[in-house]
Amino acid sequence: MLATHHKQTYQCLIGLCLIFGGWESFAIEDLEEVIITAAQSALSVEDLPYSASEISRESIQRLQPRNMLEVLDTVPGVVLQKTANGQGSPFIRGFSGYRTLAMIDGIRYNNSVYRDGPNEYFSLIDSASLAGIELLRGPASTLYGSDAVGGTLNIRTQSPLDSRREEGTQYLAGSQSFRYASAEHSQIVRSEIHLGEAQHWGLNLSYSDKNFGDVDAADLGVLPTTGYEESVSELRFDRRINEYWVFSLMHQSLMQDDVWRTHSSIYSRSYAGTSLGSDLHRSKDQQRSLNYLRLNGQGLTGLADDFQLTLSRQTWGEKGRRVKSSGDLIEEYFDSRMTGIDLRVSTELDQVYWTYGADLYRDIVDTGRREYGANGELEEIRIQGPVGDDSSYDLLGTYVQAEWFATDSLTLTVGSRFTRTNASVGAYEDPSTGEAASYSEQWNSHVSSLRASFAPTDYSRWRLWGGLSQSFRAPNIADISRYGKSRSSEFEIATTELDAESFTSLEFGSRFLGEDFDLEASFYYTDINDFIASTATGLERDGLSEVSKQNSAGGRVYGMELSTSLALRQWQLHANLSWLKGELEFQTQSLDTLTEPFGRMMPLTANLSLERNLSRNWWFQMAFKHAAKADKLSRADKEDTQRIPPRGTPAYTVLDIRVNGSIGRHIDLNMAVENVTDETYRSHGSGINEPGRSLVIGMDVKF
Repeated sequence: MLATHHKQTYQCLIGLCLIFGGWESFAIEDLEEVIITAAQSALSVEDLPYSASEISRESIQRLQPRNMLEVLDTVPGVVLQKTANGQGSPFIRGFSGYRTLAMIDGIRYNNSVYRDGPNEYFSLIDSASLAGIELLRGPASTLYGSDAVGGTLNIRTQSPLDSRREEGTQYLAGSQSFRYASAEHSQIVRSEIHLGEAQHWGLNLSYSDKNFGDVDAADLGVLPTTGYEESVSELRFDRRINEYWVFSLMHQSLMQDDVWRTHSSIYSRSYAGTSLGSDLHRSKDQQRSLNYLRLNGQGLTGLADDFQLTLSRQTWGEKGRRVKSSGDLIEEYFDSRMTGIDLRVSTELDQVYWTYGADLYRDIVDTGRREYGANGELEEIRIQGPVGDDSSYDLLGTYVQAEWFATDSLTLTVGSRFTRTNASVGAYEDPSTGEAASYSEQWNSHVSSLRASFAPTDYSRWRLWGGLSQSFRAPNIADISRYGKSRSSEFEIATTELDAESFTSLEFGSRFLGEDFDLEASFYYTDINDFIASTATGLERDGLSEVSKQNSAGGRVYGMELSTSLALRQWQLHANLSWLKGELEFQTQSLDTLTEPFGRMMPLTANLSLERNLSRNWWFQMAFKHAAKADKLSRADKEDTQRIPPRGTPAYTVLDIRVNGSIGRHIDLNMAVENVTDETYRSHGSGINEPGRSLVIGMDVKF
């Protein structure tokens, strides 16, 4: 039976539907067609043999998200985990961390310091300047290589050449925006400048300053040390050389200051029985940047209809500070510098659309760790920081994909990739001797994919699709040389002799894009081999259970996703349902086989939204989210007592109401009441509760 506040949510939802016009007067409108460029395909979304989602720039602006992560909150197959208020990661079809791949404008975002499970790195992407986000759910290693297992995100920035101004028009424009959220005690100020000559060249400049106060959570009150500061600067310049070629230059820089992992500190608050932390202080500062140069050609002839060459450079720095209950202080850092070159070519020959290319990424990592006594005196300079010092990591891949338009009704997509991975650790602490050691290893991986899309009738808007795909993840520097506290009760040490993980996924579905509604259903099964998992060594270190990474598990993940949309004269309805189950099989020290649920497994989740254009300039939305109780816990989940309640994470139901509109040509207003019923909740695996009832106000003044 639903709790009282859940009943009130449903009653409010139904009542507002009746207030704004009732169901009997609905008329039908066409849904907008979406093209998913992340698939590197000549097919439109209705023909695409993938489960894919596209979130438009307009949707992102209406949502008023704090960061990119929150944009994904209602996407099918996705659940968000937040280690801290400024740190989070999406779980996509059960996988997270370095088993999901993020790209920015097609450039690899994951680096070699990415950890398994939830981490903070997806929160370091700002959403304000995005042109859209594309998500391919399921494996995409054939196109993108290592890590593309659970899903692949392509995060697209806005090109100045996308201006709708008449060609040749010279322009200078800008905007000043402001966002305030009461339950976060937050303020975001953003300034933008745009100048150029329409369709010939353009320059976008922006700067954002973000100040987040302590979160005010329902029932728990204000959560100390959950506030932080962030700043973002961006520049993008595009120049059309001629009718075929475009040159692009991009710069991004983001800084986070003093983001606490509150759940492990004395300032934590118990939720549904979670244990309290003991650290006197535990925080991180982060800084990342992305720079790239790109030459893009379209409408060419010969073996390259489309040509794209990209040179990129990313830097990533993290500084951590932890004061244990004894007063001992640990300061550690890492610096990552990743250089990449990507070449992609596509052409159509004899009813076959070919995409082929190569990519090379080299990541150089330096780390350090200093330990001080409670009296403030330096006691030890360790051999390494959170991962091995003086490390390098290379990913070299080549791939080819062919789309064969066999008939008007049948399209076959076949792809293959070869990847060579080289890892070198200059200095890490040998767990057996405590002395400095070095290590290098190489892995070769070959994966393939076969997918098909079929129209069973002459009505082209209905498609059946399916596929069998391989994916992989090569061990990275974090797997090999991780050192330090991980989960609530674990201390991770370095390991060697790891093999690459391999995954085989079977997926099939049906997609109908009608004039009055869309309907899609997908079912998937992923077989897991050589899964790299934290495995207990049987020893203790600093009062914690010592673990190291081992290829110690195999298993499976399977589930289904349903989604639908209705386009009506007065309303649009969007709904989706996600169900997932997963299990891993471990071999114990006694050679017995132990089967347990997949870690932090996504509970049954449903999203429903109702939208309506109140007038020409004003839009209204009610967004409803329900997550069932997450009580299928692995051993690690049960031991992660600071984040996961002993009986699992309670179910929750949340309702948000939003109104967006324009005043004249120069002012856009966004207003929302989030968590209308003041629900007490946290997403499964998170270290912090979400804000209670919150008033969110945004304003964008254009000039």
